[in-house]
Amino acid sequence: MVIIYTSPGCASCRKAKQWLKDNQIEFKEKNIFTTLLDENEIKYILSRCENGTEDIISVRSKAFQSLKKGIDDYSMKELVTLIQKNPSILKRPIMLSKKSLVVGYDDDEITTMMPAELRPVIEESCNPSCPNYEICGGVRAEQPAQVQL
Repeated sequence: MVIIYTSPGCASCRKAKQWLKDNQIEFKEKNIFTTLLDENEIKYILSRCENGTEDIISVRSKAFQSLKKGIDDYSMKELVTLIQKNPSILKRPIMLSKKSLVVGYDDDEITTMMPAELRPVIEESCNPSCPNYEICGGVRAEQPAQVQL
């Protein structure tokens, strides 16, 4: 199950929801303006950020800029309260599953929402018998192989 945090009028949110539907991935949508995010939920999302708070907080947004305070100047409690009172400072969409956190809509990154057991099937299905192979197969072939660590 994926939880997707959205806002009305967000084109990236619409794309992400459509991708989830197209790939038959069950999701629960939470509108950040009509659903108050509780403290534990915000802390959990923040704990999943690889690069800190800037993964989910848009420091360039007008709402954040109007605060006249840097992101590092907030304690965790203050940050939680800030997000609750100003949800517009969050980047959108935020998609959360047991194993992945994806912020924004990116064609490649969103595939991490695909259950692991289905990923090999998707990779194997990209072959010359596919009607779209000329478009996407060629692009995949041009990409350098991933280095296994």
